[in-house]
Amino acid sequence: MKYDRDKHHRQSIRLKEYDYKQSGAYFVTVCTQNRACLFGAVADGEMQLNNPGQIAKTAWDDLPARFPSVRLDAFIVMPNHVHGIIIVGAQFIAPSDGFGTATIDPGVINHAPTLGEMVRAYKAVSTRLIKQAGTPAFAWQRNYYEHVVRDEESLNRIRQYILDNPARWAFDHENPAAKTPEPEDAWSGQVS
Repeated sequence: MKYDRDKHHRQSIRLKEYDYKQSGAYFVTVCTQNRACLFGAVADGEMQLNNPGQIAKTAWDDLPARFPSVRLDAFIVMPNHVHGIIIVGAQFIAPSDGFGTATIDPGVINHAPTLGEMVRAYKAVSTRLIKQAGTPAFAWQRNYYEHVVRDEESLNRIRQYILDNPARWAFDHENPAAKTPEPEDAWSGQVS
């Protein structure tokens, strides 16, 4: 198939000229491929995780071990997606010269991971573990949604949205069975 710019070019959803390594909080949503409900079910307003859902949660919880400059905030695994807040803070790690003293090498000082690197690692690790655990066809959707959290009010609103997500599953726009889905940006607090 010949490359067609209009058909094959993916539009970036990232903020232009924004440094995704800088300290801050980021709201992230990652969906399963085709929004397949593979992580369990919502019953009585509570998310009941199955084995793939538990693996998705554990892989998220393990992100700070892989990226020491990261802290995790509110998080939920839903039947076909995850929502989480990642708080990034650059960490200075001076390389060692092998004798217990630090050497200065400007090429490696303050290398903070980008949000994309963290989400890519999460998706790769969780995919591998879910497939190994018996769901060989598992896949995440190709991209993910992110929002740069700009203030404390927004952070608190997003936290509440994450916590309330199972109770609102019947209206969640990610729910393939939702009859009257809420707007995609219901977490923003803005009336569409």
